[in-house]
Amino acid sequence: MHAQLNHTIVWCRDKQKSSGFLVDLLDLPVPIAFGPMLIVELDNGVSLDFCEQPGDISPQHYAFLIGEDGFDAAFARIGEWGLPYWADPGRTRPGESYRFNGGRGVYFDNPDGHLLELMTRPYFDGAPVDQ
Repeated sequence: MHAQLNHTIVWCRDKQKSSGFLVDLLDLPVPIAFGPMLIVELDNGVSLDFCEQPGDISPQHYAFLIGEDGFDAAFARIGEWGLPYWADPGRTRPGESYRFNGGRGVYFDNPDGHLLELMTRPYFDGAPVDQ
């Protein structure tokens, strides 16, 4: 049996604002309306389905693997937009990005407090990891 992630729901307060943030940051196609959601399609066939929820939003983590040029452009937007960013998910290294496995990365929040990560190389390449 083979399994692939097809989509996930991203709960938000304002689906236009939240999906637009991601589309603008990563230069993605315009979201597609589907029922109560706005669907943001990613290059690997996975979609993020933005759906509004009143009240508190439980923060989640979403990591995006992008190329070096895309990283440079998105990281520049993070700076232009004045967003706080960190080199770690615990937010203990503010104003820094990280280097790992020959790539670069950065963490920052979206408008609903979800912790987003941009990375140019995956942490894990499928080989067994010593623990």
